[in-house]
Amino acid sequence: MPEHEPDLPAKVAFLADPRAHAAGTQSVEVVQTHRSFVFLTESRAYKLKKPVQVDGVDLARLADREAQCRNEVALNRRLTSGVYEGVAALTLDAAGRLHLDGEGRAVEWLVRMRRLPRSHMLDRQIEAGQVDIEGLRVCIAMLAAFYARQPPADIGPVGFRESLARRIEENRCALARPGLDLQESHLDDLRREQMRLLAALGDDIDERVRDGRIVEGHGDLRPEHICLAPPRPQVIDCLEFSLGLRIVDAIEELGFLALECARLGAPHLEAVIFDAYRGARRDPVPPRLVHFYQSVHAGVRAKLAAWHLDEPGPNGPVHWKDRADAYVRVARTHAAAAARLTSA
Repeated sequence: MPEHEPDLPAKVAFLADPRAHAAGTQSVEVVQTHRSFVFLTESRAYKLKKPVQVDGVDLARLADREAQCRNEVALNRRLTSGVYEGVAALTLDAAGRLHLDGEGRAVEWLVRMRRLPRSHMLDRQIEAGQVDIEGLRVCIAMLAAFYARQPPADIGPVGFRESLARRIEENRCALARPGLDLQESHLDDLRREQMRLLAALGDDIDERVRDGRIVEGHGDLRPEHICLAPPRPQVIDCLEFSLGLRIVDAIEELGFLALECARLGAPHLEAVIFDAYRGARRDPVPPRLVHFYQSVHAGVRAKLAAWHLDEPGPNGPVHWKDRADAYVRVARTHAAAAARLTSA
């Protein structure tokens, strides 16, 4: 490797400088996530993937990061229009200067997006108390049509139930880590109840698998990934790194969205979401199964919060411990609701 080969801090510093971007760029906001750095200008967003091995995905090699960027663009174009513009190269010229899509050899690859208006993102609308309900209905109808177009996932009833069981076990193991300070008895009770519900709801789950309801979906359907700006909704940032985690029941994915809306202070949107879904697609939505899915997903979100404990960033350990604890409480609440409806 040449002595002047830029390291990650050098790449981040270059892309954080407005002079690296198109003429007229006044500022660059830098957002760090678990896997990436995102650079937001007035009109564009660029995502740089960290050269790390995490969650079983190895992005240490430049060629693998390029492939992941191209995969992300292709997958996210399924639920967007004109947002994912392509892949940009960060290049190094003979004099050792970095350029964005300029001369020289590629030393990094970035996902390039058109920036969406923040005021139309669903999480911001919830925060402002001004949700575009009709826009949300249109978005859910778009998602319903997307799920209906997707071929059934190549997974049988036993395989799908086993994947849910693995997720429950993985959540419990991650939440037992030292320093998280979650009550062990609550975690054990939650795992036990979720596994009991998985067995009790086995017929419901198997029927949905046989009916072709398990498809390759978005994988991370949260309010911050939904833009309700006219003329059409945009759903961004799918879970591009794992096909297995994108294999979902359609109502599982919508239940996760409803759970996140409730966490942000808008529990009433669950009725809007499922009413719009039922109006767009003939699909029974067993409430007990939705609650079970929501319980498992809340456990996943608690696990992700636990993973952030050791990461540098603006949010310290207390923030992530509180976030994990809050999601565990949500998981217990939905498990209890599923249990009531199952025994009724």
